[in-house]
Amino acid sequence: MEVHTVLLDFTVSSNVISDVEKRSNLKTTISNVLGEHIGSLKPLTEMNIDEGLLLLYTGVRGTLITVRAYPKGLVTVNIEYYKGDNEEALLNFETARDLETALLVAAAATRSHTLVPIKRGGHYERFYPTSDGRLLEYDIDKLVFEARSPYQKVQIVHSKSLGNMLVLDELQNMSEADMIYTNTLMQCDKENYTGKEIVILGGGDGGLLWELLKQNPQFVTMLELDEVVMKACSQHMRSICGDCLDKMKGDNYEIIVGDCVKTLKHMIEEGRQFDYVFGDLTDIPISPTPDGDAWNFIRLILNSSFKVLKPTGKFMTHGNGASCPDSLKMFEEVLSELPGPVTITKAQAYIPSFYEDWIFYQVSLK
Repeated sequence: MEVHTVLLDFTVSSNVISDVEKRSNLKTTISNVLGEHIGSLKPLTEMNIDEGLLLLYTGVRGTLITVRAYPKGLVTVNIEYYKGDNEEALLNFETARDLETALLVAAAATRSHTLVPIKRGGHYERFYPTSDGRLLEYDIDKLVFEARSPYQKVQIVHSKSLGNMLVLDELQNMSEADMIYTNTLMQCDKENYTGKEIVILGGGDGGLLWELLKQNPQFVTMLELDEVVMKACSQHMRSICGDCLDKMKGDNYEIIVGDCVKTLKHMIEEGRQFDYVFGDLTDIPISPTPDGDAWNFIRLILNSSFKVLKPTGKFMTHGNGASCPDSLKMFEEVLSELPGPVTITKAQAYIPSFYEDWIFYQVSLK
């Protein structure tokens, strides 16, 4: 079960909207074409708004159709209806395009456009945003796992092309097709982790821990807040995390469940030092200025991380999408405010489940 929303628009001459007779003819034309493609319509209301026109209709299967004509000649048509699990779609992309073409011709429009039907309210979600807020539709066909932890909504969904994918609070995080994410974060072709002491901040999907353990480090400590995420991934994302999340401690690693800020504070007090600190926590915020709670948290993590880094150590983290240059620039400015000068290098990689290039940072003391 789900609601389908079909959105289309076309443009006519502005005088078609401003002229009373022409506007009436347009209304009749739209009503006739909609009736031919969708079925009989029942007018609900008609009103003039800001020198434009608003029409509401109902139709078969409880369809609600909103037609809005704007003074400059833009006309939008929104068609929304309920689809049961075993029902055929009233309009798919092909038949919606047929409707668009018919309206284009009948209304003598200069241009038109149709969006793929948006599906919402079903058993699982298909739409997730890019880093800069554009909408992506995924080929999700199954909800594998869902639970609400004390901290967030945790889901694992299955994508036909990406495999299982971890989704936290309605944001995609990691799929089985995203090995490039972990490899780029680690800079596998440039860094040597053999015999090194490492801290991971976050990393609940287990992918980073699993790949680091293959590099024969001396010891890896992972600080993860949400045990629900780890249990879900250990069951449903084993191609990413292997068996490293099955137990909290191994010969050369330990997973500490809790607030990483508190654990970092204890490490600082104990004078512990590490070769690498990985920040696998929140993405860089999208905001007009580098202020607010999210940026304060990032500053706290950065300052705490560099207090436990050896003088020759490195802080490795993900940034945000390459489509967010202002946000990335703000992060680099925050890095430049760290006590003592730092060297910053960057890497870029296309992440399959993000459908975009992502930026990764490597930061060390000069």
